[in-house]
Amino acid sequence: HNFATCWRIQISRSNGKMREKSLTMDTLNPQVKAVEYAVRGPIVTKAGDIERGLQQGQKHPFTEVIKANIGDSHAMGQKPITFLRQVVALCSFPELLDSSIFPDDAKQRARRILQGCGGQSLGSYSASQGVDCIRQDIAVYIEQRDKGVPADWDNIYLTTGASDGIVSILKMLVSGQGRSRSGVMIPIPQYPLYSAAISEMEAVQINYYLDEDNCWALDINELHRAYQAAKEHCHPRVICIINPGNPTGQVQSKKCIEEVLHFAYEENLFVMSDEVYQDNVYSPDCQFHSFKKVLYEMGPEYFNTVELASFHSTSKGYSGECGFRGGYMEVLNLDLEVKAQLVKLLSVRLCPPVSGQAAMDVIVNPPLPHEPSYLQFHKEKSAVLGALAEKAQMTEQILNTVPGIKCNPVQGAMYAFPRIFIPPRAVEEAMCVSLLLLEETGICLVPGSGFGQREGTYHFRMTILPTTEKLKVLLEKLRDFHIKFLKEYASLEEPKR
Repeated sequence: HNFATCWRIQISRSNGKMREKSLTMDTLNPQVKAVEYAVRGPIVTKAGDIERGLQQGQKHPFTEVIKANIGDSHAMGQKPITFLRQVVALCSFPELLDSSIFPDDAKQRARRILQGCGGQSLGSYSASQGVDCIRQDIAVYIEQRDKGVPADWDNIYLTTGASDGIVSILKMLVSGQGRSRSGVMIPIPQYPLYSAAISEMEAVQINYYLDEDNCWALDINELHRAYQAAKEHCHPRVICIINPGNPTGQVQSKKCIEEVLHFAYEENLFVMSDEVYQDNVYSPDCQFHSFKKVLYEMGPEYFNTVELASFHSTSKGYSGECGFRGGYMEVLNLDLEVKAQLVKLLSVRLCPPVSGQAAMDVIVNPPLPHEPSYLQFHKEKSAVLGALAEKAQMTEQILNTVPGIKCNPVQGAMYAFPRIFIPPRAVEEAMCVSLLLLEETGICLVPGSGFGQREGTYHFRMTILPTTEKLKVLLEKLRDFHIKFLKEYASLEEPKR
């Protein structure tokens, strides 16, 4: 080890001087340092270390790490949707089109996608906006989803997951200096992609708080408060909404969406609607309403003027295909010259992964009732969404039996964001609780601070993706840990006699 160190020092000297690194923490772009992303933060790194230790025979009070930190369905044991994988397999290896083991409807879709690819190969670049026939299929899907609201495929852009589209639109919107710097309104709690992108672009983050006492509803008065306060030090230009919510699991009502769109219309804000969980609605009292459909129903004065970008992805829903990095955005009412600039910006990255585009096509163009794959597809999709609905209910029920934990109904998405009530003496240790939980039980959660929370409140985010059996184990271990934690601090706080 010492020899290697000496050798490195020896060869890095030039004329007796040590060569310094050009990139150090002092010279690093400060915006990169400012970025935080809790979903893959230090607790997750520690979980990886413990997992490797278990594999190497290290002893822990548990036999496996249960990762409930990230919405990664397949990593948690969800099986792929057969039809989606068949189509992507056929596109990736067209020789399989001659095989009798693949159904005709999968072959028909694969042929159509391949015809849209350069050289009829997934290995070719596509247009920067994506493969034309896939954009057309997405437009048809949106029209059907929104009960006939017109969709123009020229407004649809394929993206590398929804994240890539969100960052591209934010890049277009951020400008100005000082008090004229662009302000971005985001919900608190939020998905940390937003705060990270805002930091990286040196934009101004404008927090509006969701109403925890009212099942994380969006309160229009809170939007006005946040907007007015922000106007003093920046130029609010965009409002972001996540519906269904991440990390909060709420589904916004139609009335609430109308109020947000009216607010955006009045204050001339660009609307970004993150709708990647649109298939994940579990509560029978809730229904997904797309921002676009609600905007259309508010009349042409709104529908033809409010700038709206909405986002969808292969990563969530019932397919959970995170690794394909497939997604799209539909952008309405963009200035024509700005639209050309958006295409230019997307062109710099050449195109999103074409295999991800193919996966996105299957999600918007699934088997129809008269096609051979329909029964199996319908069965698999219903099984995934049915299990998630069951786990959403179980999570809420079990957590609400634990003293010192309060969990709102998980109406949609894939997460619970329970509030934990901590004794005053334990507050300093609140940040360490997630680490302690991991080390004692093998459960990996993300502290609420990674998503934002009202000052003086403490939460954690957990996914409902583990199998029903594992989720039950996770919730029971969590309950026992929290009760033990509360007891320890209660005894510390008892006055000495």
